[in-house]
Amino acid sequence: MLDIYFKECLYFTANRLGRVITKMAEDAFAISGLSPTAAFLLMAAYEKDGISQKELGQILHLQPSTVTRLIEKLAAKNLLYNRVDGRLSLIYVTDKGRALEQTIQQCWDQLRERYATILGEEGDALSLHLYEVSNQLEKIE
Repeated sequence: MLDIYFKECLYFTANRLGRVITKMAEDAFAISGLSPTAAFLLMAAYEKDGISQKELGQILHLQPSTVTRLIEKLAAKNLLYNRVDGRLSLIYVTDKGRALEQTIQQCWDQLRERYATILGEEGDALSLHLYEVSNQLEKIE
């Protein structure tokens, strides 16, 4: 009976999936020397140099304190820096951070290839579906 409860519990199943995919992502991004989340933050900064810290939090769906910690870690590695402009904290990528862009892209590709090998086209469909479900559940809170 307990097995059925776990299989039908979105909380349990989502956390289980989170642990599995986190391990896969950590393995894929290990060669970059960054956590997957830190790498995704850098990817967002590549797209928009001078991005605000607030916008990073919105894009990554992270709390401001988590974004601050990630930025501090990346700044300590001299991969990015922030500049205060009035009330905004703007994030810029350093040359050293830019030098990691291709490696991070390769890590991203490796992760997607790994789960695509296992899930096939279902992987992208599942990802899109989970994104939409997350959006729906966030609106309730």
